[in-house]
Amino acid sequence: MPPARGHEKFSPEENASFFSKVTYSWYSRVITLGYKKPLEREDLFELNESDSPYTVCPNFEKQWRKEVLRTTKGLKAPCNKKVPSKTSLHKPCLLYPLWQTFRYLLIKVGLLKVAADILAFVSPQIMKEMINLYKNHSDLHWNGYRYALALLLVVILQTVIHQLYQRFNMLTSVKIKTAVVGLIYRKALTLANCARRKYTSGEIVNLMSSDAQQLMEMAVNLNLLWSAPFQILMAIIFLWQELGPSVLAGVAVLVLVIPINAFVAAKVKCLKKSQMKTADQRVKLLNEILHGIKILKLYAWETFYQKKVMEIREHEIDVLKSSGYLATFSMLTLTCIPFLVSLATFGIYFLLDEENVLTAAKVFTSISLFNILRLPLFDLPAVISAVAQTKISLGRLEDFLNSEDLDPQNIDTNYSANHAVGFIDASFRWDENSTQILNNLNVRIPEGALVAVVGQVGSGKSSFLSAILGEMEKLEGTVQRRGSVAYVSQQAWIQNSILQENILFGSGLNKPYYERVLEACALLPDLEQLPNGDQTEIGERGVNISGGQKQRVSLARAVYSNADIYLLDDPLSAVDVHVGKHLFEKVIGPSGLLKNKTCILVTHSLASLPQTDLIIVMEAGRIADMGNYQELLSKRANFAELLQVFSTESKNEETLPIKSDSYSLKGGSQKSYTLPQNEFLGPNDSSFLDQKKAFPVKKEKVPTGSTEMSIILKYLQAFGWLWIWLSLAAYLGQNALAIGQNLWLSTWTAEVEQTNDLTEWKQLRDNKLGIYGLLGLIQGLLVCYGAYVITRGSLSASRVLHHQMLDSVLHLPLQYFETNPVGQIINRFTKDMFMVDVRFHYYLRTWLNCTLDVLGTILVITSASPLFILIVIPLGYLYFTIQRYYIASSRQIRRLAGASHAPVISHFSETLLGAPTIRAFGHEERFVRQNKDVVNENVVYFYNNVISNRWLAVRLEFLGNLMVFFAALFAVMAGSTVSSSVVGLSISYALNITQSLNFWVRKACEIETNGVSIERICEYAKMNKEAPWLTSKRPPVGWPSKGIIEFINYQARYRTDLGLALQEISFQTRSQEKVGIVGRTGAGKSTLTNCLFRILERAGGKIIIDGIDISTIGLHDLRSNLNIIPQDPVLFSGTLQSNLDPLGKHSDLELWEALELGDLKNFVQSLPKKLLHEVSEGGENLRVLVLNSGRIVEFDTPHNLLRQKGVFSEMVTEAGITYDTDA
Repeated sequence: MPPARGHEKFSPEENASFFSKVTYSWYSRVITLGYKKPLEREDLFELNESDSPYTVCPNFEKQWRKEVLRTTKGLKAPCNKKVPSKTSLHKPCLLYPLWQTFRYLLIKVGLLKVAADILAFVSPQIMKEMINLYKNHSDLHWNGYRYALALLLVVILQTVIHQLYQRFNMLTSVKIKTAVVGLIYRKALTLANCARRKYTSGEIVNLMSSDAQQLMEMAVNLNLLWSAPFQILMAIIFLWQELGPSVLAGVAVLVLVIPINAFVAAKVKCLKKSQMKTADQRVKLLNEILHGIKILKLYAWETFYQKKVMEIREHEIDVLKSSGYLATFSMLTLTCIPFLVSLATFGIYFLLDEENVLTAAKVFTSISLFNILRLPLFDLPAVISAVAQTKISLGRLEDFLNSEDLDPQNIDTNYSANHAVGFIDASFRWDENSTQILNNLNVRIPEGALVAVVGQVGSGKSSFLSAILGEMEKLEGTVQRRGSVAYVSQQAWIQNSILQENILFGSGLNKPYYERVLEACALLPDLEQLPNGDQTEIGERGVNISGGQKQRVSLARAVYSNADIYLLDDPLSAVDVHVGKHLFEKVIGPSGLLKNKTCILVTHSLASLPQTDLIIVMEAGRIADMGNYQELLSKRANFAELLQVFSTESKNEETLPIKSDSYSLKGGSQKSYTLPQNEFLGPNDSSFLDQKKAFPVKKEKVPTGSTEMSIILKYLQAFGWLWIWLSLAAYLGQNALAIGQNLWLSTWTAEVEQTNDLTEWKQLRDNKLGIYGLLGLIQGLLVCYGAYVITRGSLSASRVLHHQMLDSVLHLPLQYFETNPVGQIINRFTKDMFMVDVRFHYYLRTWLNCTLDVLGTILVITSASPLFILIVIPLGYLYFTIQRYYIASSRQIRRLAGASHAPVISHFSETLLGAPTIRAFGHEERFVRQNKDVVNENVVYFYNNVISNRWLAVRLEFLGNLMVFFAALFAVMAGSTVSSSVVGLSISYALNITQSLNFWVRKACEIETNGVSIERICEYAKMNKEAPWLTSKRPPVGWPSKGIIEFINYQARYRTDLGLALQEISFQTRSQEKVGIVGRTGAGKSTLTNCLFRILERAGGKIIIDGIDISTIGLHDLRSNLNIIPQDPVLFSGTLQSNLDPLGKHSDLELWEALELGDLKNFVQSLPKKLLHEVSEGGENLRVLVLNSGRIVEFDTPHNLLRQKGVFSEMVTEAGITYDTDA
């Protein structure tokens, strides 16, 4: 959410002066503030109105609607009918509305790029004239000063125009992404059920995160498609003027390198795919390990699974090694291309004509032009490849955006009768692949009536509500509905925000009514125990509240909305009987808050039926009968049978504990509601409440301040000091040789000017060209060696840091995993490890190269003009001051930007889960606004990051431009004492320094910013670990043999600052005795079990098993000798055999015996591969056969059955089991 208007800092850019705009001086106050303190959100400038999603999205959506009308003329094929070929050929295209929306910006960016490209070629021409001036010694001073001044003006103008191009280019690209993201979000809210089933939530999120990003990256590089050929053509024209046809030899070398580089790039791409596949396997296994960490710890399987992860990691390292060695070739071509091109061009130049002489003007002008030529030649293949990738992304986006929408005409809201809801001969199905679910419905529900919808599992009760909401595909008939709707789904949908916001759901706070709703929904006792009452933040998908609490919050949201019609899909199933009774009396029933509202309740509760106005009995998708309780009881035998079924179920419910209210460490268990003195909370539930306080949901912090040197040192230690010194030596050598080559050319051209004899010139030429070639060859070898050494060191760092992190994570206590999202840990193993594997060593290497480049340039210019050292000192001081200011701000902006991306994805994922609820409440526009809010936050950081980069670039390039000017000025002042070759050398080096300075600071900033990844990888090593897995004291073989457990004054607490969860527990069991542990919810049953396995360590007393104090032996010795059947069943991907016996300790015969005892032998024998049957993640590929009245009604994997919301889904809900269809 954006900050309150009062705290926003509107961007002063639009009102700034021309000078302030082109130099970005208006942004200096943020940079200065960032230097004084870590920047926060309120310190940053807001977007200009034209750049914000609030302006961009509506403009683009308007153009998209025009495109849809233009291409389809209002004809859109429904899901169950084939699209006519004519329509499919002309489906709406995304590019046309994008062009219509952003064409003026794109044209402006293109014109700026043309100007910048032309100016890039002016500097070498001025340098050429200066060298000729020195060669001819004609009117040296005044003309020299004029040329020096002209050079300064050209490079300053180039800087200003290039930075304007970069600013508009980046912001136009992000606007394109913003527009597409907004359209995807809006589409996701209106997607028809048949279209929604074609996409998983992950796939739709991927469209927003990956495909929209791909479109943005293409937009950034779009101008290179014409700019690269334009630059190449300009360079060849200017080079032809210098060297004639021999320039084609240099161009031929460049062109020859392109296919070789393309081949290497293709190989690297294949290896990258292979590496991603291996990384996916590793992350999948880690995901399973972290989700099943409780099983791993209880069974002491950590070591086995750690080895499995390390094996996959070794494969990944091997692939990284191969791609690292291939990247060596790319490094070689990038570094040595200027030399190879020069060598080929000069060699052919001499061969074409014996009398061709190489002058300083020709040499240094050519080298400057070849340097310009290098970038477009390398960029062009990459951009062409990106076009192909973008085409795929565009296709995916267009397919999604052209998917079928829900038809608002499914529901008739304009009718004259006075009923609230009506069905007239209506039939429905979910999509074209499913059978007809609801048949020939005819019913009218009066306004203000309380209606119960009953029926056996799978009879169509939930589908009945979905039909009222317009979520199903209507085959025939009419659905009528009048007034606003509130909906409580079977699976409560909870937002990741404070509890109060979940209930208010966009409405204003009416304090008295809000408190009545809380009391009626039995939420007041919960609020007393939550850390911050109704201001407590609820984690993603309600991770830190129980199933019953989620359902009551969901009900409170509906009640508070004060709608006309309430659709309640069995909200009482997830709560205890007492709470259910309270909710019916206070909320739903004739005397409840909804007494004057139309209320349609799907229920299995027998007690509530007599109090309803109308009961609808569903049977196999039809309305079997309806009437009030007494009418149905008197005339319908099968209604009496249904009541008998309900009666049996409710008796069972009273006998057995409610599954949804059972113990769970994930932020606390469901409270017990059975005590007469206080229906909602017992006074002895302190251990449960302590546990709830012990494990609040933790959010990831955004780091502040500079990255400590110790972090970089940790990386360097993992890298290996030997590889570091060898890398330094290799890079020093190659940079020294690069300078040597240019110095050699300079002395060569100086000697040429003094040589008049042609024979002497030829000998000199062959000798100099040979040594020039030799220097280049040695440089090439050093480049290869340096890249090899860097690859070896970086792989060593990757291996060491990953192993340390994995080992640290597996040694963390179970409580850590209960309170920290698994995604946070996975993020360390994916995003942060990617930084270490691929990026970080590249940043270090580039920074080192730039450092040596800058030092080499200063040395060359100083050797040509010693006075230059006087300028280097103040410029160096300015440079480091600017760098220090910039890095402090940029580092923090980047960190904030990184943290701002997650809310966009989280909000989108949350919306996808709750889309039916959002549509039911009619809050689509509010959620679209919320999406714009979170996207706006992300773009604010992006905007500030772009402007801070431009602020830096203008200043650094200005310093670089001053270096160029002073190099030229001192050359002019030296007059005839310096040769033209020295002038050429110093100015050509000065022209290249700007890019090196820019890169130097950027990479220093990258190292600082991405050092956070190493910091996060290493932070697990500092956390408190569980006790050692093995100690010097080992229990005897066969322990425990008797099974005598003794608790002596045992005490335990969840956290040092909380009260005791177990107090003075003392008892002893006999050998082979069966002991039952009973008690209310929160009494400490699971805590006691956890203490046996030392999941929770003692606060006092001890536990002795067969004479051994369990605190004196290692955790693995303890846990591997005890056994437990956990509450939550977990299956790992692999074979059935590996799930039964991961450590391979038992024979097949023993496994078959175990399966027989678990009544699974026949099932496993029926599988083709029996024990070797592959189990997918979470047991996904073990299918379920659902029977009803002797017929097979469903047969699919649990995941698919849950998504279909049919018989199986209802059975799961009735059992009180919570599930996640996107897990």
